[in-house]
Amino acid sequence: MTSFHAFLGCSIDGFIAGPNGELDWLLWFDERLGEYGYDAFFSSIDALVMGRASYDAIRQQSPDLYDGTPVYVLSRTLPAGPQPEMGRSRVTVYADLATLRAALAADGIKRAYVDGGRTVQTFLAEGLLSDIVITRVPVLIGEGVPLFGPVPHPVPAELVETRELGAGAVQSTYRFSPGRE
Repeated sequence: MTSFHAFLGCSIDGFIAGPNGELDWLLWFDERLGEYGYDAFFSSIDALVMGRASYDAIRQQSPDLYDGTPVYVLSRTLPAGPQPEMGRSRVTVYADLATLRAALAADGIKRAYVDGGRTVQTFLAEGLLSDIVITRVPVLIGEGVPLFGPVPHPVPAELVETRELGAGAVQSTYRFSPGRE
């Protein structure tokens, strides 16, 4: 069975990207933080799960970012099935969560990194996210893609750790109750 994990950065007003998907404000802080746990997190996962918007952004801006790690895209607008590789990473699109989860299980994926605002929100709403690491950087951007959106019911989380990273950033790790499917 695959477990799902998220690692996201956001502004202190709760946005993960600007209104047009801009990440420049986050990348500026990323360069100043030094080691903040992302590399260790990334080395612990077997695959990435992302939505269409994240896939399009990474494919255009940093196609080699995932260094051969397989990418599973959840999208109702892209054609289902294999896509051109992104750098050295195999990319496959799935139209729904059930098909995607079946493919991950069939491929022997144990830990998947869920990336992208709407995709993380979907996994949270479905009770599938095991944990999330949120790095808040000290900037207000005023509008954009929110870290969280509507959920069908309250989603309790257990605070595992909070630490100051420097450059004014604070990182918190939250765990979600198992078996909320």
